[in-house]
Amino acid sequence: MTTVTPDLQLRTLFVVDSDHRITASADTSARSAALFTLIRGKSNVAWGVRDDVRTDIAGELDRLATDEPPLSDFQDPPLHADKYQSLLGGEISSGPAFIFPDEIPKPADVELVDRLELLERHFRGWIAEEIPGCSPIVAVVERGYPVSVCFCATKNSAPAVEAGLETAPDYRRCGFAARVTAAWAYAIRASGLIPLYSTNWSNTASLAVARKLRLIQYASDWSLVAKPQR
Repeated sequence: MTTVTPDLQLRTLFVVDSDHRITASADTSARSAALFTLIRGKSNVAWGVRDDVRTDIAGELDRLATDEPPLSDFQDPPLHADKYQSLLGGEISSGPAFIFPDEIPKPADVELVDRLELLERHFRGWIAEEIPGCSPIVAVVERGYPVSVCFCATKNSAPAVEAGLETAPDYRRCGFAARVTAAWAYAIRASGLIPLYSTNWSNTASLAVARKLRLIQYASDWSLVAKPQR
């Protein structure tokens, strides 16, 4: 099995400099980066602070993160969770990070998608310019149109890629999500990169996909994100 670390997860999700500063998000949807991210594994810890956080606060976050112990239970909150939130505010987002098992079933009954007009039938928000960065986009197709897709949710120089997953509402609970995710991971691994999968603890559907594919948890991601403007 490929060895992965919290640092690899961090550098897959973000562009991070040598001072633990997050300079950009690697998210292909161009969402802004978290204010602070702490990724903990069983043997080590990685973190990043967004580069527009005030210098004195960023330094204190670094000091506290250095003191974080590796995990004994993946659902344990960070040792200094309350202090992080008192320094930054924001909302907590947390969840597990997984790696795929060594054996990924060879994909069947899936197709690659590279045209916006095919995605627009059942999915909103896609633009033509983002399709190359999200490729391969692997889909289950019904009546000529994708109904469940798995794609590259990150794009940077890291040797790993994070999965993004969408299934049209009318086609959920059909097993399509697990099928396209496995097929995407198979394609990513064949390209020489490492497929990764992470989600939120509250996303029961996504957690069910991880269980069905027997993904192996190796880290827990705890982040503070800016509250949306009202």
